[in-house]
Amino acid sequence: MIPSPLLVVIAVFAYMTLFYLVAQVKGDYSVVDIAWGFGFVLVGVLSLVLSPQLTFRGIFAVFLVALWGLRLGIHITRRNWGRPEDFRYTEMRENWGGNAALISYLRVFLLQGVLMLSIAYPLIMINFLPEPRLTIIDLVGGIVFLIGFEFEAIGDYQLAQFIKNRKSEENRIMKDGLWKYTRHPNYFGEALLWWGIFLFALPVRFGWLAVFSPMIIDFLLLKVSGVPLLEERYKDVKEFQEYASRTNKFFPWFPKQK
Repeated sequence: MIPSPLLVVIAVFAYMTLFYLVAQVKGDYSVVDIAWGFGFVLVGVLSLVLSPQLTFRGIFAVFLVALWGLRLGIHITRRNWGRPEDFRYTEMRENWGGNAALISYLRVFLLQGVLMLSIAYPLIMINFLPEPRLTIIDLVGGIVFLIGFEFEAIGDYQLAQFIKNRKSEENRIMKDGLWKYTRHPNYFGEALLWWGIFLFALPVRFGWLAVFSPMIIDFLLLKVSGVPLLEERYKDVKEFQEYASRTNKFFPWFPKQK
C-alpha cells in the first residue's frame, strides 16, 4: 500500500505533467503560472482527505489555502487568457533551443511541483501529524494569513483596474492604493500569508521544521522570480525611478517626502 504522503507527491507529479503536456500542445509555457495556485488546492484537499484524523486546524488551514489558491488561479487565468506567452518563458525557450521541451519539463514544470510541495509542507504536517488542541498561535496564524491575503488580492485588483482604465501608455506605473506604500503589495501579501500557515503548523509535533516553507517563498519573491524581474524590467523607466525613490520596495510604509 502506498503511504499517504507519497500519494500527494505522486498526484503533484501527475498534475504538473498534465500542465506540461497542455503547454506543449499550446506552445505556451505560461500555463504553468495557472497551475501554481490550483496546485496548492490539490495538495491541501488531498492531504486533508488522506489525513488519519480530521481536525479543525487542518480543515481551517486547508480552507484558507484553498481560498488563496482558487483566487490566484482564477486571477492568473483571466489575466493570461488570449494573451501571448509571457516574456520570461519566451526567453527561456529561445535560450534552450532544441532542448527546450526536455529542459522546460525539468526546470519549469517539475521544479515548480517540488517547490509547491516544499511550500505546502506546513499543510502536509498539519494533516498527517494531526494535533486537535487549538492554541492562541492558531488565531495569530489566521490573522496573519488574512492580512497577507488582503494585501495580495487587493493589490492584484487595484493593478488590474489601473491597467484597464489607464488612458495613456506613458502612465505605466501603478502608484495609488496599496501601491502607494509598497512597490509590490501582492508579493508582500503572498509572503505574509505563508508565515500565517506556518504558525498553524507550530503546535504540531516537529512543526517548527516547517519554517523553511515561508523562507522559500520569501527567497523566490525577493531574489528569484518575483521582485527582481519586475524591478529589472522597469529600471530604466523614469516614472518608475521617481516612484521607487519614494516608495518602499517590499515592506509597506509611508512614502518618503521630497
